[in-house]
Amino acid sequence: MKIGELAKLTGCSVETIRFYEKGGILSLPLRGAENNYRLYDQKHVEQLLFVRRCRSLDISLDEIKRLLQLRNAPQEDCTEVSDLLDTHIHQLNEHLSELERLKQQLEALRLRCSGAHTAEQCGILRELDTKQ
Repeated sequence: MKIGELAKLTGCSVETIRFYEKGGILSLPLRGAENNYRLYDQKHVEQLLFVRRCRSLDISLDEIKRLLQLRNAPQEDCTEVSDLLDTHIHQLNEHLSELERLKQQLEALRLRCSGAHTAEQCGILRELDTKQ
């Protein structure tokens, strides 16, 4: 199948497919003898769907590349896969903590101004102007 067909089947854009090829995430396709078009097969569909599922979990491209390597070595120990996910979960927990702190700061800032005031009287703008 050609790149456009692969894009439709997987929900990836043509540009994304080319990006994944260039980055070594998607295996290179064969080329047509007479027209040099990229020719994809079911293996490419499966790889792209795997990548899309990983991306939906916010797994980085480097991590996906490693997961694909391990996926293509079915006899390998999967401890590295578990470790990779544990690291990802840890990073996500740290990010959630940072977001919670940011939310608290914004809520505290929001309390600086209530009701209708001029911009000059706005407690939020005053607080943002305060040098710390």
